[in-house]
Formats: sequence, structure tokens, C-alpha cells
Amino acid sequence: MTTVPGKVLKIAVLGASGRLGRLIMAEIMRRPDMELVAGVVRHDSVMLGADLGELADTSLAGIETSVSMRDAADAADLVIDVSAPQASAAFARQITERGGPPFVCGVTGLGADDMAALEAAAQSVPVLYARNFSLGAAVMRWLTAEAARQLPPEQFDLEIVETHHRRKVDAPSGTALAIGEAAAQARGLELGTQAIFDRPRQGAARPVGAIGFSAIRGGGAIGEHSALFLGAFEELEIRHRANDRFIFARGAIETGKWLTGQKPGFYGIEDVLGLAR
Repeated sequence: MTTVPGKVLKIAVLGASGRLGRLIMAEIMRRPDMELVAGVVRHDSVMLGADLGELADTSLAGIETSVSMRDAADAADLVIDVSAPQASAAFARQITERGGPPFVCGVTGLGADDMAALEAAAQSVPVLYARNFSLGAAVMRWLTAEAARQLPPEQFDLEIVETHHRRKVDAPSGTALAIGEAAAQARGLELGTQAIFDRPRQGAARPVGAIGFSAIRGGGAIGEHSALFLGAFEELEIRHRANDRFIFARGAIETGKWLTGQKPGFYGIEDVLGLAR
């Protein structure tokens, strides 16, 4: 599908009752070039049947939340998913069967089978997966990979530190893992063999080449990530801080708009920014 100039882009949101889903819907409703056509929630959600505009804290939309991913796909030119891993995989299998619409997924915590479902869908539909919709965070990952490529692991230890609000349930964050994956790949390593998530109080000297993770939880912090390259005589820090959750909604919408003009394939925000190698 190619976006036609002047055409209003019809968008459905999976995970409409969540914090990010609401922000995305609000931004869509503010955009004259876009139309919110569906919002999907869990079958047991207390928000089932709520007006989408009410959820988005805007004017009433005249459209209620539903549980039907099929109806959402029928109505939309683009689907943005910020729901849960099981729903993401189910919808990916559905669009594989039907051949569309383009699909943006921002759900963290996907397992190997869930990712396989997205990658299978990408054989016939444009699919974009991002664990963080911030454009600045994407540039940070790229910068971290470039630094890791230039600074040898024998001389520079890498520590990834992230801070989020007290209600965040996963640690380290998906963004922190993505930063670590980018750095490991740049060094020709596998993150699974290099990552350190837990350290005993004693007897755990740092192995050469290890990538350490530290997660801080508390207060209302939206999200901050730092990549620390620590050498014996010099240090380099690459940091990104989110000051408003609006950036995630805007990033999801802009990447989705870009995706509708692409051929079937599996994309990331780095592709949108032209940073992919």
C-alpha cells in the first residue's frame, strides 16, 4: 500500500485502554490527515464499550472499543499495536492470512514464537517492530552501536543503566535490551552470552566483554537510558531522557505513516530514520 497525498489515513489501535494507546488515539484525533476508526481492548476490560474519544480525553468519537481484531483490520489502512504479546502474535497471524493492513507493533516482552509470528507476517505485509517509539532513543541505539564498534571490549566495559517509574513491571526495559543488542552486534557478540543482569554481593569480578545492566525503579520517571563505556583512563556516556510520553505516541504515528508506503518486510525505527545498516 502507498499513501496517497491528501488521503486521510484510517488507523486502528490495539491496546486502546492503556496509557500509550490513549495517547496515540488522542494524537490521531488531532491530526487532520488521519482518522481513528477502531480501538481494541481485552475481552475482560472494564473499558469495553467505552467511547474512543472519552478514553483519549478528547471529544466523543462515536466509536466504541471492541474486542474484534478482525473488524479493526477491515476498517483500517494501518494498525498500531500497544497491547500484549499474545494479542500481537494473534493479530500477526491474522494479517498473514488476509494480506494486510500494514502493522506497527510496539509491545515489549515478545517471546521467540511471538517474534516468529511477526516475521512471518512481514513476508506479505509491511511490519514495523519497535520496543521504543522515541526517535531520539533510536538515534541513541545507533550511537551506542557506533561507539561499541570503535571502542574495543578489552579496553572499555559497557554498562547500560535505565530508570523508570515504580509501576513498570519489566526490568531491564525493552529499550535497554535493544541498546545492549545493538552494542553486542556491533562487537560481533551475542547479547545472550555477554549480558549480566544480576550480580552476587561478593565474588563476581566483571568478565572482559560483558555488557552489564542496571535498572532503577521509583517515582514517576518516564524513562531514561544511559550507555556507559568505562575505560581505565577515559569514559564515554551516551544518554537519552524522555520528558513527555507524547514522544512515544508521535513516534508510533510517524513510523506508521512511513510504513504504509513500504513494501512487505520487517522494519524498525532505524529504517524510518535511514540509520539501518
